[in-house]
Amino acid sequence: MRIFLLVILGLYGALHAYAFVRVRAAFPFGAWAGLGLGLFMTVMILTPVLVRVLEAQGWEAPARLLSYAGYAWMGVIFLFFSLSLVVDLYRLAAFGAGLLLHRDAGAFVPSARTALLAPLLLSLAFASWGALSALDIRPRRIVVHTEKIPPWAGRIRIVQISDVHLGLIVREKRLDRIIRVISGEKPDLLVSTGDLVDGQIDSMPDLADALARVRPRWGKFAVTGNHEFYAGIGHSLEITRRAGFTVLRGEVCAIPGVLSIAGVDDPTGRHLGMPAGTHEEELLKGLPGDAFTVLLKHQPTVRPGSARLFDLQLSGHTHGGQIFPFRLLVRLFFPYVSGLHELPGGSLLSVSRGTGTWGPPIRFLAPPEVTVIDLVHGQRTPRTESSLPAAPR
Repeated sequence: MRIFLLVILGLYGALHAYAFVRVRAAFPFGAWAGLGLGLFMTVMILTPVLVRVLEAQGWEAPARLLSYAGYAWMGVIFLFFSLSLVVDLYRLAAFGAGLLLHRDAGAFVPSARTALLAPLLLSLAFASWGALSALDIRPRRIVVHTEKIPPWAGRIRIVQISDVHLGLIVREKRLDRIIRVISGEKPDLLVSTGDLVDGQIDSMPDLADALARVRPRWGKFAVTGNHEFYAGIGHSLEITRRAGFTVLRGEVCAIPGVLSIAGVDDPTGRHLGMPAGTHEEELLKGLPGDAFTVLLKHQPTVRPGSARLFDLQLSGHTHGGQIFPFRLLVRLFFPYVSGLHELPGGSLLSVSRGTGTWGPPIRFLAPPEVTVIDLVHGQRTPRTESSLPAAPR
């Protein structure tokens, strides 16, 4: 874990070093200005660590202030770096074309100041748009027709939230928006596919109590994500259960005559030295094949031996990239970044873009979602994601 943190901080530091060089090239400054800028960037680089330290000491107000400032800056500098790379590639192409054509390409190459200010202004504009987008939580609808759902059950509606990250940034106002969307969909089941909890703030019990007031007729189920372990698994489980969820940690819960819901722990616990939980193959192989089986699993990975043992896997973790073009990097590790996918053998995998945000309170070209899954009796259709109105009861 420490090595991972050092690698992340090193990469984040490299982004700031790049930005420092760009600023100095555009606006040459003296030693004192350079020292001031360097100190500011150092604080921003260390924000994830400093926020956790302040939070652990119970200094919630300064932790919240630093998290908003530091994580918003994180979003801006990532966008700035991405856009600056485009400018750098253009400048390189212009110089290359000039050499090949034996012409002076200087007239087509932006100055150092333009090359700094244009990406910076665009980054601020995109970040502002992304901050508004993060608050615009809407349902994404999926309709699954299957003969495993009994005709008498009508439409079974599962509402999924994922990666809410309740903590210093995602608090009462954002949670109220989420609850309104959930309640408006009138779910039969509510599931959380990990990272519901991301902090140990004093108001966390109040946030849990607000979510506890949502009471679907067949209950609420959750699994752990990596951030439940980072925030402290004991605390995270307490808050999740206080919110009214049954936490499935290598367990199955059956709704008699309707469906089975299985859930597994995120592997982060095992990586942190905690006892390994039950793998989904072991969990699923004993379930009746004629019952519709939903697997809750935080990370959108599918073990080779389990793909044919469930009907629908609900996952999150990727945030859909959260800030484009980060999605392209996420795809290197998780081929299924968002949306509905049909797996070999006919099982379905639905990956949520996430309901909240982690780090920057920004979503750029990766809007948040509350996923609404309607299970309907009928002949199986190969592709069932839809933006159409849900099937009637």
